[in-house]
Formats: sequence, structure tokens, C-alpha cells
Amino acid sequence: MMTSRERLKATLCGEPVDRPAVNFYEIGGFKIDPSDPDEFNVYNDPSWQPLLQLAEEQTDLIRMRSSVRPRSHEAVMSSDKTGANYHNKFFKTEKYMEDGCRFKRVTLKIGNKTMTSLTRRSPEIDTVWTVEHLLKNIDDLKAYLELPEEVFAEQVNIDDLIEEDKKLGDRGIVMVDTEDPICTAAYLFSMEDFTVIALTEQKLFHRLLEKLSRHIYARTEKTAKEFPGHLWRIYGPEYATEPYLPPHLFKEYVVRYTGPMVETIQKYVGFARIHCHGRIRAVLDYILEMGAVTIDPIEPPPHGDVELKYVRERYGRDLALFGNLEIADIENMEPAKFEKVVKKALKDGTSGEGKGFVLMPSSAPNGRNITSRMMANYETMVRLATDFKL
Repeated sequence: MMTSRERLKATLCGEPVDRPAVNFYEIGGFKIDPSDPDEFNVYNDPSWQPLLQLAEEQTDLIRMRSSVRPRSHEAVMSSDKTGANYHNKFFKTEKYMEDGCRFKRVTLKIGNKTMTSLTRRSPEIDTVWTVEHLLKNIDDLKAYLELPEEVFAEQVNIDDLIEEDKKLGDRGIVMVDTEDPICTAAYLFSMEDFTVIALTEQKLFHRLLEKLSRHIYARTEKTAKEFPGHLWRIYGPEYATEPYLPPHLFKEYVVRYTGPMVETIQKYVGFARIHCHGRIRAVLDYILEMGAVTIDPIEPPPHGDVELKYVRERYGRDLALFGNLEIADIENMEPAKFEKVVKKALKDGTSGEGKGFVLMPSSAPNGRNITSRMMANYETMVRLATDFKL
């Protein structure tokens, strides 16, 4: 029997495996502390403990880690000492509590313009809601483009990745988690403003992507070089899929700016996994064009627009596939019916020739309570994947 690390690496390389890997995505992926008594830590609830234990002991773990702090969308705010000085010159951050929720207000002053953003976090849900986005019109965007490059400077540290990889051992692999330029750009706007500007102000939007890509490219180069041969997840391409933007703009905004990240990762024998929710049928060729070796979560209709069987038949020789279970089904579907869904995913994801398949949900629960139905459905995933005969 293969170890989880062997199984996942073989899946990415298109080599034979003893069975399909099974992974719970963020559960076992994100760094959490179930013993932390913080009232905003939903994972300290007793109902979470059996699920966390199941992930740690019986799934093929993929730790999701970043080489910068803070993570994801706030990466544009992280900095070294020089960058911090520039950041503090333009940005002011205020954190406060109101009605039991945590709020964070960011104020940007540049020239004669003042812009603000506001986020809210409830103690019952592990999600940060953006109440107000930083950029609200073309003038805001033009002012943002005047920020000096030093504001976006980052401190990249590979030590934690190396340490996590050693600690994990044969239980799985470490995956470098990173946003791409369009993700960072889209996050600055409301979805409505983003789509309008990306459609009608394409030259200006290209300038924004060019500006945001520079620090992301530098981070990607340093991380890939010092932590070679590992899996990466690049999230953000879904912002350029239908119904938000037409497919030709996926080529303009994703292939053009995310593609160089993929090339850098491949240069250091890493594996680029494109994370793209929703309707991917019209952009699968573009994803392949970028050189990605795997994709997730391949959501079935009606959330997505393509069946896993189709992707396996048309792209499985070039792409390892991660998916394609909906988190809504895990949360709401009766276990007997969910078992049929899992069996279909395993069959469709492994049929015929292809690089490999990892049974995985599209996301994870973010509430405080894990119900008995949810727990049963997660157990079904493990049982069916473990017993599946290739």
C-alpha cells in the first residue's frame, strides 16, 4: 500500500496509484488550532473534533501554506521594513468590535484622495465579509495606480514551508497557496464595479494587473526556487470566467498574467494547480495553454457547466483532476443519496486513460457546528475512496 505522499505525488506525475487519493480540502489543509479558546475560532466546537481527526488520520493530507504573511488577499499589505514605512505612509488600519463582530477599516490616502475599505467577521462563521471595497470608481483606480512600488514589498520566508514538509512526512504533501494578479485586482472592487471596469476600461485594468503582478512574480520566483518540486494552488482565475467576463478576457487577464507564474513554478519542477470555481468549459483550453498540470474543483452542473466525465475524457491525459463534490451536497444531502454521488465522481474521475484523480469537495464548512449528516458524508468519501478498485 502506498503512503499518502507517494499516492499524491504519483497522481500529479501521472504514475500508477493503488487507489484514488481522498482529500477534504481546507479541512486538514488550512492551519487551525482547535484548542484555541478564542470565541471566533469555530474549530474549537466539540462537533468539529471527529471531523478534524478523520482528516488527520484517514485522508491524503495537502497542507495549504503561504510563503508570506499575512495570507492571500492581504499579501499586498505585507512588507519588509522598507515596505512597512511606505505602507504606513499611505495606509492606516483600524480594528474594532461592534455588535459582537470584528471589524477592520483600512484608509488609503494618496494625493488629495481618501479611500476606505471595511470588513466584518462574525464569531459563528469563519468568513471575512467585505462590507465596503477600497476602490469604487475610475478615479480611485487611477489614484491607486500612483502608489509607489515599495508599498507592495513583501518578506518571503520559506522556512515554515520546509518545516511543515518535514513534520508532515508520509501523511501527505505541502501545497504553496497563492493568489494571482486578477484575484488581487478583483478584491479591490465590488463584483459589480470589477466586471464593469474589466469590460469597459481594459487598458486601465491591464495597468493594474501589471502593477500587482510584479510583487507576485518576485514572490513566486523566490519561493519556487527555494522550495522546488512542490504542488502550488493558484486561485483567482474564476474572476475571468462566465458569467462575469467573456472567455477572450480570460486569455487577456489570466493567461497573460497568471501564465508566467505557472512557467516559474514549472521551471523549478513544481506542479501548478489552477483553482477555478464555476463555469470552466470555455476556458479549459486556456488553462491547458498556460501549462498547468492540475485543476480543481471541477464543479458539476448547476454550479458548474461541465461534467467530470467530459473533463476526464478531453483533458485527463494532460491534467490531474481534483474534485468534484459540492460542499452544499456534503452539508445537505442525505447520506444514501450522497453515496451515489461519490461513486459517480470516483468512476468518472478514473475512467479511461488519464494522469490521476483526487476525490475532493469544492470547499469546506465554515460554521461552528458539524452535523451528523455532514460527518456521515465525509466518512462516506473516505470509505469509498479507500475501497475503490482501479
